[in-house]
Amino acid sequence: MILGFIVLYLLLSVGIGLAAARRVHTTKDFAVAGRSLPLPVVMATVFATWFGAEAVLGVSATFAKEGLRGVVADPFGSSLCLILVGIFFAPRFYRLNLLTVGDFYRLRYNRVVEVLCAVCIAASYLGWVAAQFKVLGLVLNVVTGGAVSQSVGMVIGAVIVLTYTTFGGMFSIAILDFVQISVIMGGLLYIVSVVSGLAGGVEAVISHAAQAGKLEFFPSATAAAWIPFIGAGITMMLGSIPQQDVFQRITSAKNERTAVRGSILGGVLYFCFCFVPMFLAYAATLIDPATFNVLLDQDSQLILPTLILRHTPVFAQIVFFGAVLSAVMSCASATLLAPSVMLSENVIKGALPHLSDWEFLRVMRLVVVVFAALVLTIALSSSSSIYQLVVNTYKVTLVAAFVPLCAGLFWSRATTQGALFALVAGLMTWMGWELFGPPDSIWPPQLVGFLVAATGMVVGSLLPQKIGTREV
Repeated sequence: MILGFIVLYLLLSVGIGLAAARRVHTTKDFAVAGRSLPLPVVMATVFATWFGAEAVLGVSATFAKEGLRGVVADPFGSSLCLILVGIFFAPRFYRLNLLTVGDFYRLRYNRVVEVLCAVCIAASYLGWVAAQFKVLGLVLNVVTGGAVSQSVGMVIGAVIVLTYTTFGGMFSIAILDFVQISVIMGGLLYIVSVVSGLAGGVEAVISHAAQAGKLEFFPSATAAAWIPFIGAGITMMLGSIPQQDVFQRITSAKNERTAVRGSILGGVLYFCFCFVPMFLAYAATLIDPATFNVLLDQDSQLILPTLILRHTPVFAQIVFFGAVLSAVMSCASATLLAPSVMLSENVIKGALPHLSDWEFLRVMRLVVVVFAALVLTIALSSSSSIYQLVVNTYKVTLVAAFVPLCAGLFWSRATTQGALFALVAGLMTWMGWELFGPPDSIWPPQLVGFLVAATGMVVGSLLPQKIGTREV
């Protein structure tokens, strides 16, 4: 019964996505839905894009093991990212009327900065999309009782998401997100009502978590505790700002006010709702301590699926896996489209300047397919947890893309030379610290790289200029 529902739901999603594809006629339709989305859809797509594999299974598993302090990056850092984008970046981004965030680097600096930042931003999506494919494989493996392996499940899930994303682009994603947010929110809230009863009530779960120290957020007052804490928080809070999926949601809105409100409301909704799977995962450790404490050590990502399958009725199981699939598919499609559009617009287009808009739309779709194949390969071969795959993706954008973007928008003295200094110095420092830094250092490599990048921007911009904006 559960498997039949899953198959029906997947087919319905593909059908809706392909129906929306009929509205795609230009690259602007494909990339930013023709800049026509109303506030409810913008808010829904901001929330649904971010509420994916890591929010349902990754964040909840990490909270069950480490408490609130362990999830400072997500949802705390990620939610603040969306709110900051809405307040400070959305108005400026929307007025620029660009197709990608990479276009900003070209207009503000030059072609070299554009290509380098575009490649770094696109590369940052590899782990994020891989995490979504991993969960699709996990869900299909669980609901089939192991008949479909996780690897085969990843391939099936990837093909389904790829189908409607390739044809429908942002239009398909936006419409599906609006449908899926209802399934996500309604489904998980219903599961809370079922699971809280099994665990003795909401207050009992929260009280037990508080007594176990799981609700302690701030670390002890030492540099050794605070520096890694800050590094983890800003990785997603600032590193997510240059992401193309954030930019697409802003520029897909029908007007500037909608872009601002959609980002802020989507961020607030995401923050609040991330506590639902965290509550469910911790409740599981009270319902069946022997089983779930073993899972904490072996594979904490299985806590929620195992809880649902063993301790809830069939209807609750259908609702839960429908909500999980909604969350993962909405996130996977959006994060598959974003880097593909950016690579097409900011890297490939320069080499093929004479293509018509229709021909370039075909190139974009081809890049989506190639990128999906690459990500699927990573998902099949990686042993990293879902949470780590997601959090690690933002390190490269933090050290390479954030400082040139922020300085270019808010510091009039920022120069192309400064942007290149920041990008190269940040990347080299981060990679060097990751490979050769002291293993017992309290300084996270991405925090060191970020500070060096900021210094590079200031120094490079204030020194005599040897690199002009038109130099390639």
